[in-house]
Amino acid sequence: MKLFRFLIVAVIVLITAKFYRVIITTFNRTFYTETEVEVGAETEMIFKSTIYNAGTVYKGEVVKAVFEVENTGSHPLVFGEVRPSCSCTVASAPKEPLQPGQKAKIVAEVNTDDLHTKRIHKVVTVMTNTSPNITLLEIKGRIK
Repeated sequence: MKLFRFLIVAVIVLITAKFYRVIITTFNRTFYTETEVEVGAETEMIFKSTIYNAGTVYKGEVVKAVFEVENTGSHPLVFGEVRPSCSCTVASAPKEPLQPGQKAKIVAEVNTDDLHTKRIHKVVTVMTNTSPNITLLEIKGRIK
């Protein structure tokens, strides 16, 4: 149900934002930047892989999955939201728009100490200004 509400809100935001220019503000430790991005401009991206296989790990280990993405379109790639499927997973994406031809990494970490099963199957939902605007990244493995 939460995912359904999230998708509805995301579609409304994207439709509304299509007609407006948005200023993305980023706060870093050392400086403050503003980047103007045309939100309605759709672009394209390619992930090197959308599935990360962690293999067999011991309970308590932190699985670090790195997903490489490239902006293959002609407009800046904007990461709207990167949301893990549960609280045992933390994910991060670039804060700044990715210019055409640039590559970046999305990093997700799964704390296996919080898991109660022998199987790891976590999903990270990535929202971008592409079509489709949602990409699912999967982290799989087994706990010994």
